[in-house]
Amino acid sequence: MFLFKSKKDEENKKEEVSKVNVDLEIITKMNQEFAISLDLNDTLKTALQVIIARINAQAANIFLINEKKKKFQCIASLHQDYLDEYELDLKDGVMGKAVQQKKCIRVGNVKKDVREIAEFYFDLDNKTNFTTYSVLCSPLIAANECIGVIHCLNKKTNDKLFIEDDRKLLETLSAPAAFAIRNAKMAQEMVEKNKIQKEVEIVGEIQKSLLSKNKKESFPIAGINIPAKVVSGDFYNFSDLGDGRYGFGVADVSGKGIKSSLLMSKASSLYRCLSKTDFSAANLLIQLNNEICETISRGMFVTMLIGIYDSNKKELLLSSAGHEPPIIFSKDGSFTSYTEAGPPLGIMPKTKYLEHKIPFTDSSMYIFTDGITEIKNPNGEMLGSEGFQNYIKKYQSTPNNERLKTIIDDILGAGHIQKDDLTIVTVDSK
Repeated sequence: MFLFKSKKDEENKKEEVSKVNVDLEIITKMNQEFAISLDLNDTLKTALQVIIARINAQAANIFLINEKKKKFQCIASLHQDYLDEYELDLKDGVMGKAVQQKKCIRVGNVKKDVREIAEFYFDLDNKTNFTTYSVLCSPLIAANECIGVIHCLNKKTNDKLFIEDDRKLLETLSAPAAFAIRNAKMAQEMVEKNKIQKEVEIVGEIQKSLLSKNKKESFPIAGINIPAKVVSGDFYNFSDLGDGRYGFGVADVSGKGIKSSLLMSKASSLYRCLSKTDFSAANLLIQLNNEICETISRGMFVTMLIGIYDSNKKELLLSSAGHEPPIIFSKDGSFTSYTEAGPPLGIMPKTKYLEHKIPFTDSSMYIFTDGITEIKNPNGEMLGSEGFQNYIKKYQSTPNNERLKTIIDDILGAGHIQKDDLTIVTVDSK
C-alpha cells in the first residue's frame, strides 16, 4: 500500500518537473530570440510558434494596444489570415474583457457563449476565412501596464475546445512573454527615435525595467541599483507572495559589458517566472543553476542569494550561491551575518543547494553586491563591511524606500569612487 503511494507520488513529481522543464525551455527560447533581434514582428512570430506548440492551439495572435488610436492592432499572427487589415476597439469581444478584468479568459464554446461574444467571433471569422470554436485570451501585463493580449484559437483535439488547465497554462506563459514583448517594443521605439543610439543604451533601459520598484506605502522590502556604466551586471527582485510571505533575490554576474548584462537579463527573467510558483529558495537556485550551466560562456558565473520572509512566523528562509554574506542588524544594535553558501551559479550543473530558516524579529537584513564593500575612498581604502555597518546605523530610522538611496548618496558624497555596480536590498521585519 505504501509502496503504491510512493510510486504514484514519484510519477506525479516527475510529471510536474517535466512540465516545468518544458516551460523553462519556452521562456529561455523567447529570451534568446528577443536578445539577438530588435525586429519586433519577427521575434513575436517566433514566440507565437513556441506558445502555439505548448498550448496545442490551431491558431494564435498577439494584439498590442495603440495608445494614440485606442485600438487593438494585430502585430503577429499564425494560421489566421488578414488580421493585420483590422483595428479593433478596446472594448470588443473577449479581448476587451481580458484587458478590463486583467486576467486570462477562456471561452469554452463560442457558439454557446453570450450573444456579444458569439457575434464578435462570427463577424471576425467571416473577414478572415476562419472558424472559431474555442478561445483563450490572456492580457499582456508588464510593470502593472496592460500592453495587449495573447489570443489562442481552437485546441487541436476532436472537439476543438480548450479546458481550464489550458487557461492556467496560457496565464503562466503570458507573464514572461509580456516582459519580453515590452522590452522588444521599448528597444524598437528607442531605435526609431534615435537611429544612432547604441545597443548598450537600449540594454540599460531594458535592465532598469526588470528591477522591482520600491513601494510608496509601507512594505518590508526595498532595493536600489546604481550601475557603474550604462548597463549593469547586478539584479534584484522582490514580490508579495501572499499570506504574509515575501520573496526576494539578489544576483551579481561576473565580468562587465554586454555579455554580463545579457546573462543578468536571462537570470532575472527565469527567477521572475519560477519564483511565482516555487517557494523553496534552494529549489529555485537548483533550477536556475541547471539552466544557466547549459548556455553560460566559459569563465562566467553568477552569485545569487534567494530568500523568503514569513512575517507571520517571524522567520527567513535563505539559500545562497556564493553571494556576499548578508548583514542582519538587530534592534539592540548588534550585527550578525548569514555565511552559509554553495558555489556560484553556472560553474557546476546538478549542484544541490541548501536552505536555512533563521528567526527574524525586530531586525533588518541588508543584502548587497561586492561593489558596496569594495568601493574605495581617494586614499585607496575600501569601505569594507564595518564601514557599511556604520552607514546602516546612521540611517536605520529612515523609511526603507528612502534609506538605501540616502546611504549610497552619503557614501559617494564622502568621496568614495564608484567603479562597480552598487546594489542593496533591505528586508525589515514587520
